[in-house]
Amino acid sequence: MRTTLKRGIGRAAGANGNGRSVLPPSALTPMARYRQPEPPRKTRIEIVGRIVLWLLIAVMCIALGLVGGAYLFFHESVAAIVSHSPGVRNAQVDLKVPPPNHAAIALIIGYDHRANEVAGTPSRSDTMMLLRADPVTNTISLLSFPRDMLVDIHCPGVGLYQDKINAAYARCGPRGSLDTVQALTGLPINYLITVNFHGFKEVVDKLGGVYVDIDRRYHNNNQGLGSGFTYATINLNPGYQRLNGAPALDYVRYRHTDSDLYRVARQQLFVEAMKQQFKRNFSLTSVPGIIGAITRNVEVGVGGGKAITPGTVLSYALFAYHLPPGHFFQAKIGGLTGYSQLTTDPSNIATAVQQFESPDVAAPGIATAVALGKKPHGLPPKPEKTTVTALNGNGHPGDGATAAYLLRQRGYQTLTPPAGSTGNAPSFDYFHTAVFFDPKQRRSTAAAKVLAKLFVPADTLPLTPALRPLANGAMVTVVVGKTFHGTIAPPPPTTTPQERQPPQVVHDPGATSGLLAAAQKKLAFPVMVPTMLEQTSQPSSEVPITVYDITRHHLSARLTFVTGGLQYWGIQETDWKDAPILGERNVRHVTKGREYDFYFNGPELHMIVLRTPKATYWVVNTLLNTISNETMLAIAEGLQPLAAAK
Repeated sequence: MRTTLKRGIGRAAGANGNGRSVLPPSALTPMARYRQPEPPRKTRIEIVGRIVLWLLIAVMCIALGLVGGAYLFFHESVAAIVSHSPGVRNAQVDLKVPPPNHAAIALIIGYDHRANEVAGTPSRSDTMMLLRADPVTNTISLLSFPRDMLVDIHCPGVGLYQDKINAAYARCGPRGSLDTVQALTGLPINYLITVNFHGFKEVVDKLGGVYVDIDRRYHNNNQGLGSGFTYATINLNPGYQRLNGAPALDYVRYRHTDSDLYRVARQQLFVEAMKQQFKRNFSLTSVPGIIGAITRNVEVGVGGGKAITPGTVLSYALFAYHLPPGHFFQAKIGGLTGYSQLTTDPSNIATAVQQFESPDVAAPGIATAVALGKKPHGLPPKPEKTTVTALNGNGHPGDGATAAYLLRQRGYQTLTPPAGSTGNAPSFDYFHTAVFFDPKQRRSTAAAKVLAKLFVPADTLPLTPALRPLANGAMVTVVVGKTFHGTIAPPPPTTTPQERQPPQVVHDPGATSGLLAAAQKKLAFPVMVPTMLEQTSQPSSEVPITVYDITRHHLSARLTFVTGGLQYWGIQETDWKDAPILGERNVRHVTKGREYDFYFNGPELHMIVLRTPKATYWVVNTLLNTISNETMLAIAEGLQPLAAAK
C-alpha cells in the first residue's frame, strides 16, 4: 500500500461522491490502449495467384514423379530386351562392334511357332531383313531376303550346305541366320534383333492399329480344302485402311497366290506404314503399352558382347522419329526367278547391297525432273570431269598414292600434291576416310558424296583452310583413314532414270465412269474419273471399286486395276486430307493450277496425290513399282471431274 501511494497511484485514484479515492484506481491519463490492425482483405487476383502457385507446385511434384517413374520404367524395359536366350547370346559373338557416330546395321529376324505344329519342332524365320541407320546421310535403309531364296547356309557345327535362307534359323538358330547373311552380303552386322510374331501383333494393337494401303483383294477361308492343303486365313478388301494386330500379321505373311517377292514388298510397305503410325500416335499414354509389348517379345544382341544401353535405344528412337521425309529407302534383290525356290545371280545381290549401303537422297528430285522433261539439278559430275587429290591420313606409307591410283583406274582426274609436300595430311588421326569438297567449285558436294561411297565408311566435309594448300586446286580432296585397306568399293549402281520415257497409257474414261457415277451418290465430295490408264490395265474382276468409311469421319472410294503382268495398282479418293501416309512427301509439283505431291521409293514413284480444297486423290503404284514414273504422272494428270469425263 505504501509503495502504491509512493508511486502516486493511490493519490491519483479517482474520487467518489464523498471525496474518497476509489480502488482500484482508474487508468492514468498518459496510458493509451493499442489494438492490432485488421489485415488488409485479399483481392481476387491475389487469391487466384495463390491458387495457381499451389497448383504449379502440385503439377511440378507430379511431373517429377512421372519423370522419375518413366526413367525407372525405361531402364527396366531396356534391361528386359537385352540378350538373354542361349541362341541370341551364342550369336552375339559374331556381331561387330557398332561404329560411333556412323552407320550401324541390324539383322531383324521375325520368327514364329504356330499353334497347330507338333511340340519340339523348330521355329521358322518368316522374316529376315537388314536395317541400316546412317546419321551421316540421315537415312534409314531396308534390305529384305525372301525366305525361299536358295543360298549357302553357314551353320556352326554343321558345315556349309545350300538350302532356303530360312532354313538357317530352323536348323542353327539366330547364329545360323546371322552368319549366313553376313557371308551372303559381306556386310558387318552390329545388332541382332529377334521378334516373336505374337509380339508383332501386340505392338500393332498397342499402336491402335496401322493404316496400310492394300493393293488388292486378299481372301482365304480354307473351305473345301483337305488336311495338308490349307493355309493361313485372310480377308482384306483393297484400299487404304487400318489393320489391327491379327489381320496385319496375316497381310505381311501372305504369299500363297503370288510369291515371296510380293511378300517382301508387303513387309517393307508395312514397316514404312508402321513408322508413319509411330510418328503420328506417339504419346505418353501409348508409350507404356508399346514398350511393354516390345519387352515381352523382342531381344537385342549387340556387337562386342555388351548389353544395349538406354542411351543407345533413345538415340535410335529419336533418329527414326525425326527422320526427314524421303529419307527411308527400300533396297530390293532383283533377278529372282522360280516360285517355291528362288534363285538369282550373285551380281544382283551385290547390286542390292550397294543400294542398301548407298541410299541416294537426291534420287527423288532427279527422277522428278526427268519425268517432267526438265534438266535435273544436283547431278554429280562424271569421273573424267572430277579432279581429286588423295592424301595419307592414317600413317601407313603409300596409302594416299594407292588411293590416287585406284581412282585413276576409275577415270577420275587425280592431281598430285604441291611440290615440296609429303603427300600426307596435317595429321594421321583419321580413323574413317574423309572426303573434302571445295565449296568454291560447282558440283563439288555431289562429287564428294559419290566418292565417299567408294571409301565406305567415309565422312563428307567442306574443305578446311589447313587442307586447301595441299588440295592443289582439286574439286575433291580424299584423306584416307585407318579403315582404308588398299581397295575401294565398286561404283554404285545407277538406278535413277537419266532420260524421260514416253508414258505407257491409253485414253479410256469409260472403264470406270459408270462405277464412279454410282459411288458419287454415297460420297459427300466430288469424285474424279481416271481418263488415262496404264495401257495393259483394266478394272479388277474381283473388286473393281470399294466405297467405305476409311475412318469414323471420312469416306473413301477405291478403284483397283490389274495390269497385263498380273500386278495391281489403284486410285484412292477420300476427303481425309491428313492421313498418315500423306505426311512424308518428297516433292510438290504444281501444273495447270493443280497441286500434286510425289512420294518416291528411291528413284521409283510409288504414289502421286492430287490435292483439292474438298478431297485428295491418290494414284498408287503396284507393290513392285512396275509402272513407270512418266506413266504414273500421266494417270494423275488425267484425273477429271465426273461431269467433264462424261
